[in-house]
Amino acid sequence: MRYKHSLIASLFCALSLSAQSFLAAQSYDSPYSVKLTEPAEDLCQCESQSPRNDWKLESQTPFEEWYSQSIRKKFQSWGPEPRHFPAPEGLERKSAEWKRQRLLAVAVRMIGLPYQHHHIPDWDPPADWPWKEVKYGCNSKGLDCSNFTGWLYNYGLGIKLNTNVEKQAENHLIDAERTGGTPIQADVITTNGTDKENYDLLKNGLKTGDLLYIQKRDEDKISHVIMWVGAYGKAPNGVPLIIDCTGEGHKDSNGNDIPVGVHLRPFTPDSWYFKRFSHAHRIIRD
Repeated sequence: MRYKHSLIASLFCALSLSAQSFLAAQSYDSPYSVKLTEPAEDLCQCESQSPRNDWKLESQTPFEEWYSQSIRKKFQSWGPEPRHFPAPEGLERKSAEWKRQRLLAVAVRMIGLPYQHHHIPDWDPPADWPWKEVKYGCNSKGLDCSNFTGWLYNYGLGIKLNTNVEKQAENHLIDAERTGGTPIQADVITTNGTDKENYDLLKNGLKTGDLLYIQKRDEDKISHVIMWVGAYGKAPNGVPLIIDCTGEGHKDSNGNDIPVGVHLRPFTPDSWYFKRFSHAHRIIRD
């Protein structure tokens, strides 16, 4: 996995379309962090092997065709579809906590990735490519919320989720074709309301790697997905953290706006994340 901005392209994008979003993302100093206990070289060892060691293999479409007219016609603003990565070697012998930390190791290296309606993180369409307008301001590398969580499980563990957010929220049974082996029955976690008691029950019952599905602010339709960071997240005020790829409207514990894209964000009782929480999927079982 390579994600890295092209400075010249990013500056051009920022100056011509959305300097405020770009500059905010570049200057933002998050109060949040993640501290893992497994050695980084162990968590990321599989990334020295094909296909994870070559960003040009992020899609099953050959790199030479990423910007072809056929891809433009077939996928338009989304770009080429993700390949199904194999499970890391020896994954079946790893503990549930190792798998959860593997997901986080992938996620935190993507912090700063812009929000775009794309399938893979390193697809970087030219300025004249079809673009589904987002707050980031222009065509660039990036993912949306469910392609981000889908990427974490796919690239991280070899589990390929549906990346349509509504279908991802529905599919708690992940078939063998998408897991590379045995089907996975995800646990479904719900609450009965949005009061303080339920907030405490929910946050204490979630585990790292759980995917939380969030409804729109004004209707009962799933519109967003986030990943629970859990005990590995560090916040100055002790608030639990999630990681997601989303737009504006979130503040950190210092009162600063969190930029658009992939970032650690707080999960508080008065947050949209909790107030509009629908349910969660636990794919990694103990």
